Amino acid sequence: MIALVTGGARSGKSRFAEEKCRAYDRVLYIATAEITDEEMRRRVEEHRKRRPENWDTAESLPDPAEIRNYDAVLLDCVTLLLSRELYLVSQEVDEGDVEMETTRRVIARLEGWIDAARAAGTDLYCVSNEVGMGIVPMDPVSRAFRDCQGRVNQWIAKQSDAVYWLVSGIAVAIKCAD
Repeated sequence: MIALVTGGARSGKSRFAEEKCRAYDRVLYIATAEITDEEMRRRVEEHRKRRPENWDTAESLPDPAEIRNYDAVLLDCVTLLLSRELYLVSQEVDEGDVEMETTRRVIARLEGWIDAARAAGTDLYCVSNEVGMGIVPMDPVSRAFRDCQGRVNQWIAKQSDAVYWLVSGIAVAIKCAD
């Protein structure tokens, strides 16, 4: 089963996905945050404290074959993965190609994990922010980020068996597994 858990910032996405994964014996937590300052260090530490000790954590992006040894994988979060990739791509390609190249690279990575999870019978929970409900950003990089995130979320939702929308800590199933 592939599930997308989405919603706004601090809506309860990570806690919801963590609770879902507590039902499994062997869990891999893919942490995509990079600690770049003290505030981010505190956020990462908060997430670490909530995870059961028996869960494995990948702080570098694992090869798809690595997730086959788990009952469930929690990817937290797609938004930070995309942000990291957008930065790298912006250093490599012309400005006009950043959005599409970032989208392509992130989807390719996710596709590898989803294919591996389906082949192994591993449940994969992807946490991702919904960023497209606010104003149109003023600068090109912010618009590219918003557009990439929207395209990636649509792609994951299409691949997913279940999609949950989190609002104020309340989960709403918007696509249910058969």
